[in-house]
Amino acid sequence: MRFLVSNDDGYQAVGIELLAVALAEVGEVDVVAPDRNRSGASNSLTLDAPLYVKKAENGFYYVNGTPTDCVHLAITGLIDSEPDLVISGVNAGANLGDDVLYSGTVAAAMEGRFLGCPALAVSLVGESPVHFDTAVKVIVNMVKGMSQNPLASDLLLNINIPDLPFDDLGEMQVTRLGYRHMAEAAVKMRDPKNREMYWIGPPGAGDDAGPGTDFHAVKKGNISITPLHADLTRYNALDDVSIWVNAFTA
Repeated sequence: MRFLVSNDDGYQAVGIELLAVALAEVGEVDVVAPDRNRSGASNSLTLDAPLYVKKAENGFYYVNGTPTDCVHLAITGLIDSEPDLVISGVNAGANLGDDVLYSGTVAAAMEGRFLGCPALAVSLVGESPVHFDTAVKVIVNMVKGMSQNPLASDLLLNINIPDLPFDDLGEMQVTRLGYRHMAEAAVKMRDPKNREMYWIGPPGAGDDAGPGTDFHAVKKGNISITPLHADLTRYNALDDVSIWVNAFTA
């Protein structure tokens, strides 16, 4: 297999380096990642400035752009052959529930999916996670299984792995996205020149976090696998909204 690996933590992150090294033992690997941490970049593309690509000593390409830029550029012009699988990660921290709307990790994988490649977004769940080797082993085992059971080309999986030693992991569970309580308030401060400034507050705790959700799975020490798609249409509201609109035009 040929893999395209990206992330949103930057090309020097521990998670992407360990993953790329491990995948190189089972296939060909191209790494194209941001030149710095771009967490929270979501699906943004850089349209008002040029993108520059540089190559690190370890062969990784790094780009002065977003995670989406990296995958888009890689597949549409930078690498010679289209990948069989796009993998984004291993991210340092969770991407659960609402997080997927902001996540550069998920966005990089989603761009691969948009461009016709099956994709995995991989996150290690913890405040300061350390067991990247666990996440890498999970993904390599999964990839090896794909040789006999390949993913559909339109499939995107959001994978969250507890920050535990591999032997302490529970089972793999297919989950739905939960959602969080409202984020905490922005933090108001003063800079050294006494100018008012703000830090975005931390995300809220899990709200819809019961059995069947990604939150519940990882809390119990299990691996959460959530299939995602990009169609945000709320289908069960179409009829109600149609009635509401017709009230204005009747």
